[in-house]
Amino acid sequence: MRGRIHSIQSFSTLDGPGIRFVIFLQGCPLRCACCHNPDTWDPAGGTETDDGALLERVLRCRDYFGAEGGLTVSGGEPLLQSAFVRALFQRCRAEGIHTALDTSGCIVTDEALSVLDATDLCLLDHKMPTDALYRRHVGCPIAGPERFLRELDARGIDTWLRRVVIPTVTDDPDDLRALYALGERTRCVRKVELLPFRKLCQAKYDAMGIPFPFGGLPECGALPKL
Repeated sequence: MRGRIHSIQSFSTLDGPGIRFVIFLQGCPLRCACCHNPDTWDPAGGTETDDGALLERVLRCRDYFGAEGGLTVSGGEPLLQSAFVRALFQRCRAEGIHTALDTSGCIVTDEALSVLDATDLCLLDHKMPTDALYRRHVGCPIAGPERFLRELDARGIDTWLRRVVIPTVTDDPDDLRALYALGERTRCVRKVELLPFRKLCQAKYDAMGIPFPFGGLPECGALPKL
């Protein structure tokens, strides 16, 4: 199975449990105002490869990530290439490698959901607290991610809910408490992660000649204590 990748990070401690081998796939249907990887948007960009070649690279790093770590597939939006991700995850499962999917949850087709059959952990980016903010700053309704979370729960797939804390946009304490409450009442959720808003991506926007929508906002200082 062939697919398009943007880049690979062979050693990460921020994308799931333990040490992770992270593959960033190419292509995304969203235009999140806080996106750190606008260079992944174009589905025709990046480099074409196949799942077998990627598995070989993952296996070469197995001694580093061990049983506590594993493979994380991110993006872009990895579920734009659902069949490719499923094939890679199935190969990893056969090798006993832990698989994690980092997704927006905006694609809820049968093909996208089939990836969950070979997924050990989902990092679900619950980006905004309301439908209005989702439509304005993400480019999709909140109904997609909410349905995706229900599908994860129905399948009993371990899930981490994540949200970037953006000053004046997603930093309201009541909204963040509501996110924690969502995690508490959803059986599959094992963790709620708050991530600080950063602007290291500004150089990418400048190089692409496009504005960074949240470029005028300050970076997140200390994460709120709830």
